Amino acid sequence: MSKPRSGFWKNVVTVLAGSTGAQAVPLLVAPLLTRMCTPAEMGAFSVWLGVIAVASIIATLRLEAAMVLDHGKEQQRLCFGVVAYSATLLALMMTVFTVAARALGLPAVCGMSWFELLTIGLGTWLTASMQATLAYAASHNLFGRAAKAKVLQAGTIALAQVVLLFTGLNSTALMAGQLIGLGSGLLAARLLLAPPRPRIMLSLDEEQRAYLVKHQAFWRFSLPSSLLNTLVGQLPLFMIGFHHGVLEAGLFALAQRVISAPTALIAVSVLDVFKREAVHEFEAVGNCRDIYRATFKALLALALGPALVLLLFAPPLFEWIFGAGWRPAGELARLLAPLCFLNFIASPLSYVFFIAGKQKVELVWQVVLFVMTLGVFLAPLSLHDSLYAYTIGRSLLYLVYLFMSHQCSLPRRAAA
Repeated sequence: MSKPRSGFWKNVVTVLAGSTGAQAVPLLVAPLLTRMCTPAEMGAFSVWLGVIAVASIIATLRLEAAMVLDHGKEQQRLCFGVVAYSATLLALMMTVFTVAARALGLPAVCGMSWFELLTIGLGTWLTASMQATLAYAASHNLFGRAAKAKVLQAGTIALAQVVLLFTGLNSTALMAGQLIGLGSGLLAARLLLAPPRPRIMLSLDEEQRAYLVKHQAFWRFSLPSSLLNTLVGQLPLFMIGFHHGVLEAGLFALAQRVISAPTALIAVSVLDVFKREAVHEFEAVGNCRDIYRATFKALLALALGPALVLLLFAPPLFEWIFGAGWRPAGELARLLAPLCFLNFIASPLSYVFFIAGKQKVELVWQVVLFVMTLGVFLAPLSLHDSLYAYTIGRSLLYLVYLFMSHQCSLPRRAAA
């Protein structure tokens, strides 16, 4: 196993190099952005971006995950075609719905600007298309090229946001800069990776419908599971904005961005490589126990540092880095430090459910997590009490999740 593991960590370093740039750029620019916009403006942008994150999961139908398992060029062309059709249809539907809702005076959208409403669909389409393109890169071991596209996207987003904020556009500048960066990153990814060009028509053809049937487990089970997972990740932000206002939502959004940075920087890089190596090991020996355990031990060691820093020093660090007005965000980050630790470990190992065909098991876990999160934030608690309860509940569920994912990595008899 030494050879595969050596190649595994070599690929992780390649992905990590790109992810470091992609994640470091917004983190380095964040202290400037927090001094150019208010927590309320950051809150409005974060809610908009959260809606796009949730909608983009629906747009892909989670079929991009099938590309790692289905390497054939024509099969991947079909996948791109289905995702393009689904993303385009959803983007148009969202735009029509939000405009109609605003015209009818629905309270949920009346507080949003016309720019926010008209660009949610576009942001969803760009994000879904980028997810599919990066999945193609992972399936062909093109990690270096994908890393370049990620860095360019992150850099363009940061530069565009700073420049537009100087013009006085406020929260609109954050959204416009995000769209400019998403478009630039997608264009760069298409040029660097040269994925198959999809066939886009007014309706799915017979081959595309057959592809949907072949990979129905992804949109029947993985899609609801991933949707719930993303929704649970955004639900606290949505609920805090609804119950406590956009000021508190902005503070929470910054705390969430910082505690998510280690996972986005390192753990996601490990996931990009782990899912490819685990598939190969599973196909060769019928399980992926060895690569799972090796990855788990490495993630455990890597997770301790960021979690301890947040737990011990978050409030003064936030005040020093982002400005005095953002110290309360550091208090929230301290509460969420245990989730930073457990999510860092659990996130890359989650792909084992797809490999073992246990999407139903993960879906049940996601439903329980969703119900717990909704119950916590619907309860008449203060913001800090809600986050205490949320951290405890989700931490316990993460421990269950890790146990189940390990069971899926074992040989069938051993798991039984």
